[in-house]
Amino acid sequence: MITRMTIRYPAPLRPGDRVGVTSPSSGIDESMRPRLQVALDSVRKRGYEIVVGDCMDGTGHVSASAAARADELMRMLTDPAVKAVVPPWGGETAIDLVPLLDWEALSDAEPTWVVGYSDISTIITPLTLLTNMATIHGNNLMDTPFRAPEGLLSWLDIVSLNQGESFTQVSPGRYRATGWVDYREHPEVDEFTLDSAGRWTRLDGTGDVAVEGRLIGGCIETLCNLAGTRYADVEAFARREAPDGLLVYVEASGDDAATICRNLHGMRLNGFFAGANAVLVGRTSAPALDSLTQHEAVLDALGGLGVPIIADVECGHVAPYLPIVNGARGRVVLTDDRSEFTQTLS
Repeated sequence: MITRMTIRYPAPLRPGDRVGVTSPSSGIDESMRPRLQVALDSVRKRGYEIVVGDCMDGTGHVSASAAARADELMRMLTDPAVKAVVPPWGGETAIDLVPLLDWEALSDAEPTWVVGYSDISTIITPLTLLTNMATIHGNNLMDTPFRAPEGLLSWLDIVSLNQGESFTQVSPGRYRATGWVDYREHPEVDEFTLDSAGRWTRLDGTGDVAVEGRLIGGCIETLCNLAGTRYADVEAFARREAPDGLLVYVEASGDDAATICRNLHGMRLNGFFAGANAVLVGRTSAPALDSLTQHEAVLDALGGLGVPIIADVECGHVAPYLPIVNGARGRVVLTDDRSEFTQTLS
């Protein structure tokens, strides 16, 4: 679809710009509406106007029919007045939208920032791979009220940057290992509980790492179903946009280690890691087996790539959240005293 070698970065958001909210996957039930209001207010405080779509119903596993969700997302992404689209969170089956979106029209439209993770990887990763539009794998709308800990940014910080700018994030060295936030009981919460120390881990060996490449990736449990299709042709993207190589990142939502192992094997066989200079793996709370940990699952599937594999990066379902721009240039440095991630919008 795209033949030129250029990533399309959306225009930086400025006060008064419009942010669209829709649910391509799961919506928001009534008990979560107070948190939704807090999240919307956190975006308004940056000076942005909010437009909430019709596809927000949370009584089922999806917010509306696939046709309605696809239509609303297309309208927002092709409306020049909407500068960013931020779903409330992920869900289960956004994959049913993928064949319904008009990818040619999205390729021709002015780029719009799309933000999210988990099931939203099903949308944002193909958007970058098929249309060259940069997207943000980062904290979704319901998590937006949290203040980013020192060293990390929010998606709200990134969407205001100009093309060509760089930003560096540093691991805060702490994460949430126990419990979760109950938005029903505490809709106002805006501080992460980071109760455990933890740093990035090199899985493939020892020694310092300093590696660069163009960024692409997302949630294992959703992208494994697209790998090998035209919607997740990372190999073609690598040839076209990253002759010097990719930095591929993946993260597990909740599947056990054996399932993650199988999924990563399948993704590798389908070319998802072709051209990778390194693989970044998000920290996960997903279960291990008696004979297989999550780290061992990654090594079993990807150890043969012969590239650095860095685990416990803050880019998954475990708080806090490190946003990654699909399509940006990345540089990762890991030493005994540095866990540093620089991204450049070029």
